[in-house]
Amino acid sequence: MRRMKVIIPVLLIVISGGVLAFNKLGKASDPPGRYEIIMNLVGQILKEGHYQPKPLDDAFSKEVFTKYLKNLDSEKKFLLKSDIDKLNALSTHIDDELQGASLDCFNAVNSIIKQRVKEAEQIYPAILAKPFDFSKNEEVVLDPDKLDFPADEAARKEAWRKVLKYRTLEKLTDLQEMQEKEKSKPGFKPKTDAELEVEARAKVKQLYDRYFDRLTAKQDDNDRFSLYVNAITTTMDPHTDFMPPAEKRYFEEQMAGKFYGIGAQLREEDDKIKIASIVTGSPSWKQGQLKANDVILKVAQGDKEPVDITGYAVEDAVKIIRGAKGTTVKLTVKSTDGTVKEIAIVRDEIVLDDTFAKSAIINGQHKIGYIYLPEFYADFQDRNGARSAVDVAKEIQKLKAENVEGIILDLRYNGGGSLQDVVQMAGLFIPEGPIVQVRSRGGEKIVLPDRDKNVQYDGPLAIMVNEYSASASEIMAAAMQDYKRAVIIGSPSTFGKGTVQRMYNLDDFFPTKPEVGPLGALKLTVQKFYRANGGSTQLRGVSSDIVLPDPYSEVGERKDEDALAWDEIPKANYTTWYDPVNVEALKKKSEARVSSNEAFKTMTENINAIKKIDKQESYSLNLATYKAEQKSNSAALKKYDSVNDKVKELNIANLKTDLDKLGNDTSKLARNKDWLKFRAKDPYLDEAVNVMNDLIVMSYPKMKSKPGSN
Repeated sequence: MRRMKVIIPVLLIVISGGVLAFNKLGKASDPPGRYEIIMNLVGQILKEGHYQPKPLDDAFSKEVFTKYLKNLDSEKKFLLKSDIDKLNALSTHIDDELQGASLDCFNAVNSIIKQRVKEAEQIYPAILAKPFDFSKNEEVVLDPDKLDFPADEAARKEAWRKVLKYRTLEKLTDLQEMQEKEKSKPGFKPKTDAELEVEARAKVKQLYDRYFDRLTAKQDDNDRFSLYVNAITTTMDPHTDFMPPAEKRYFEEQMAGKFYGIGAQLREEDDKIKIASIVTGSPSWKQGQLKANDVILKVAQGDKEPVDITGYAVEDAVKIIRGAKGTTVKLTVKSTDGTVKEIAIVRDEIVLDDTFAKSAIINGQHKIGYIYLPEFYADFQDRNGARSAVDVAKEIQKLKAENVEGIILDLRYNGGGSLQDVVQMAGLFIPEGPIVQVRSRGGEKIVLPDRDKNVQYDGPLAIMVNEYSASASEIMAAAMQDYKRAVIIGSPSTFGKGTVQRMYNLDDFFPTKPEVGPLGALKLTVQKFYRANGGSTQLRGVSSDIVLPDPYSEVGERKDEDALAWDEIPKANYTTWYDPVNVEALKKKSEARVSSNEAFKTMTENINAIKKIDKQESYSLNLATYKAEQKSNSAALKKYDSVNDKVKELNIANLKTDLDKLGNDTSKLARNKDWLKFRAKDPYLDEAVNVMNDLIVMSYPKMKSKPGSN
């Protein structure tokens, strides 16, 4: 008998020109549970609000089903082939669940995976209790895409045996290498290979003890349900995400560059969460009891029951230590002297200044300004909060006061952020005109222009990107390229994320009920953006003018089969920069330098070696063969260690005003020192400086006679 569907009407909302026609929730005699409510809301919002929704049908369900199992059992070490065959009957049920049907697929998978994890928890200790014979000639395949699910229990045990043997082989060779290095020290007592093998198995067991502790004690039904919903949303497109309440708060904190917490930096060490450092002026610093290297054992919200965080990842520990401003968190801490105490700390605002724009000056052939922007941050909750466009404008002003002759804007690893800020930021470099075109679901096109005719900086400009420069970073690079305002330096292309997301709180569509609790949020793809020239940055990204060897050339949107397609629309009306960058001349000069640059030569060799190693499908479990393979691989990769030695050190320094702000904060001073040290020997920045030197020379005569307006 087919169960009655539970249909959840919700409030009317408008999404980027499209309307979600929902009614207000009515009373039901058999009210749905929290999971059913979330599923129904997600289903309706995807169908009515997504930019380019796929049909919620059996084909969609099968895609989700395959993705969920892959995410749940990525190494194919838990579920059996018979489980997959049994669950396949429900593979077409997910679209029904999104429309109100009972969660039969999720419940069935959830029940089986919990059972299989418990069984596997008994398998690995038994295997690791006996010594391995590394003289046998056998191999293991580690790529799950090359494997099927185990046919039966015996096949699953054999799969576990091979993986555990491989992990032990890794540890054993590490221990042998360490012993070889230690043998010349006074009082050294060598261990036999048999003793080292016992030690290696113990280390692997400890590793898997922690792994299973997380799976059984830390991961619950809510985590697996979130994984289930995200398998649905990311099948619609890679950037539509379901966020449980804690994830939503964490995302907003990262975007704002601030949060409410205790002001302690954490690190994970030996399955424990340790205090790495205390932020000066923070609640922890003011309270005074928490010290560096203390181990946090438990975390309690006020007077509630404390949670044991042994085995937590840093990110998970952070989520429960942070909270609302003015609330109390109680930490059970073990100090370095062995004493255990409870420390109560009142949360307050913590500013993540490391995520904000930062500048420096590079002195050499010319005086060059350098601006590092890790993300296009914006505090949407606070009108007076940090905004990346405003901060970059301030950095430009400081660099202009230092009379720099050119500016390099570094957007490497910048995954994007605020659309409003990138439009405003691009306007700092051009008089006026369209920055980006945005198209909504119904085909409506909006041009987002820079309306300010003032140009804050009109000198030589270069933008650094790589394969991880995405979204807003790509808008910025594309706009400067279309206007011929800047030279783009870096990877062959950027990430290729050309879509716009908006956050929708699911609680806004469902009356708050204590028994249901907060529902979380949906980050929904609602628009697609296009360059001023009409081309999309989706999938293809932005092609660099000056291409440098890139070890990350295998990443990007094009690797995801659920990514939206590339397309184009008519170009906007815009006028290029009065002094267009002569890309071809810069390119020729750079190619000549890079071809003879020892650092880039070594890097290219290393990239090719990595690609060759990555193609390896199976790995030997014979000690002698494994060592020979590792020796060959290490020799190929070791050359990469010398790359920095082949880079001339840049003379890069902070502006005095910035250095003064750091004061005597030893933690900030140390992080700043590392920040400068890394960039001083960065081969990519070194070549960007060379390109900028060329650009300054080429631009100098024209800068003398530049017009007052475009």
